[in-house]
Amino acid sequence: MNQTKILIAALVVGIIAGCTPAQKAALTSKRTLLTVDFKPGQPLKYKFVSSRNMAVDWGPSRAGDVNKINSSSESLEMVVFYTPVTVDPYGISTIRAHCESASAHRTLSSARSQSWKEAAESFSGKDWTFTVDARGKIVDGSQFVDVLHKAGQQAFRADRKNGLIKDPDMLYDVIATQWFLWDSVSHINNPSKGVAVGEKWKSVLPAPATMILFAARNVNYTLEEIRQDPNDPNSRIAVIGSSYSLLWPNPSEWPIPYTEVFMMSGIFGFLRDYKVLDIQGHGQELFNIEAGRTEQYTQKYTMHATAGMPMGLSGINPKITIEQTMTMQLIAPGKKN
Repeated sequence: MNQTKILIAALVVGIIAGCTPAQKAALTSKRTLLTVDFKPGQPLKYKFVSSRNMAVDWGPSRAGDVNKINSSSESLEMVVFYTPVTVDPYGISTIRAHCESASAHRTLSSARSQSWKEAAESFSGKDWTFTVDARGKIVDGSQFVDVLHKAGQQAFRADRKNGLIKDPDMLYDVIATQWFLWDSVSHINNPSKGVAVGEKWKSVLPAPATMILFAARNVNYTLEEIRQDPNDPNSRIAVIGSSYSLLWPNPSEWPIPYTEVFMMSGIFGFLRDYKVLDIQGHGQELFNIEAGRTEQYTQKYTMHATAGMPMGLSGINPKITIEQTMTMQLIAPGKKN
């Protein structure tokens, strides 16, 4: 047990001291401390994957019996190392992130090839440092925002004679994976008291998309169970479930990749007046209690939205469905290739 857990455990002991024997047994058996812990100089390597399938339903065709649907998909895979630089179990720790790789893939139902470089891939090889408190909440992420803004410039076409035109990118997916690390544990209401199986708490997570929607997810977390780690008899795994619903717009303090006024290329630049109708989905995270780290998570949800047509075009009301999946997987704790 490291110093962070010793400190929190001491607080719990103080609470238990004033209880009856029956109350002590109930408290110690039903509540579990979930804290994010770091070991100086020991990196953690994670793989992040964000993917989505998108369908634009234009409504019935001229024949009146078949709906015309444009389908597309895109995915981003990132591998990132996190190395503690300084560790303060009572306050703020400094972590250095290094993006080993970032690769994107995109398909269109028209079979038209992608003709631009994905801006999110510019994160490959980049480093940034951030600070995090004992709960796992990021305190200062300004260096990440600097890298994000430079990547955002890569999304704009070099030829600006017709104005600033942005190609589709997956930078909001980068934000979703990197700005919200340890979100579940860092939002526990009273971390020093531990969490009981079945206990619920709330947070907010982004809902990235190709078009600029500014949609977010209300999140309800639940500690579903505590199970034994099958790979380590000395470790336990907290299974944290999550469910999602629509929040619009997203909090204004979240980072954005670009500050310019621009036009967007492609079908999602042609459409306008987007309105998100609904978000529904679920997720699950496996958190190693003794190691103080997330082992993996999966988040899945479906978003429904509508869009308008450019001025002069009427009678068509496109409906958009987005099936989104985001995963994180611990690859090799304590090792760097």
